[in-house]
Amino acid sequence: MTTESKAARPALPASPPLTERQEARRRRILHTSAKLASRGGFDAVQMREVAESSGVALGTLYRYFPSKVHLLVATMQDQLQHMHETLRKRPPAEPEPGARVAQTLMRAFRALQREPHLADAMVRALTFADRSVSPEVDTVSRLTTAIILDAMRLDGPPTPEQLSAVRVIEHTWHSALITWLSGRASIAQVKIDIETVCRLIDVTSPGAGG
Repeated sequence: MTTESKAARPALPASPPLTERQEARRRRILHTSAKLASRGGFDAVQMREVAESSGVALGTLYRYFPSKVHLLVATMQDQLQHMHETLRKRPPAEPEPGARVAQTLMRAFRALQREPHLADAMVRALTFADRSVSPEVDTVSRLTTAIILDAMRLDGPPTPEQLSAVRVIEHTWHSALITWLSGRASIAQVKIDIETVCRLIDVTSPGAGG
């Protein structure tokens, strides 16, 4: 999304924080969504079944998530947050920032590989997302950026060149996930592509190239 399109969209009022009960309800919904998607992919996530399995009214479900795409993008947010927490507990040990980012993204990739139907459902939701889902999609992007920046372990704020490299890495990671899910790339090829693009981190780091 361009800066111009973001500026053109009127700012939405901030949503009030969820109560403990509402948050628990939201967690049940996301858990159910992930469970159904893990079993049968995108088509297996039916809003009525999600509501029934979560123990909420269908109208309540739609108040939380206006569509299945909203729900599955939120499910991806939840999965990425869980990955981020796991990665922080066991950070990569490579000496170079680019190698740390590559290891981090491959660990995230392998986590998705263990649940291919869920991964496919979430990626399809991102692909189908229209402007109404922009805030949720932006959150997914911010989480991915945060995971990469954590792995880089910068001494200060990222430079514009580093942020540009991070965006290219995000695009490559997302594209690699799509090509793997469609059977057009092996895990070995994904690993090569990820490691190759992550070298941009070292090239754009201050002092690179002597």
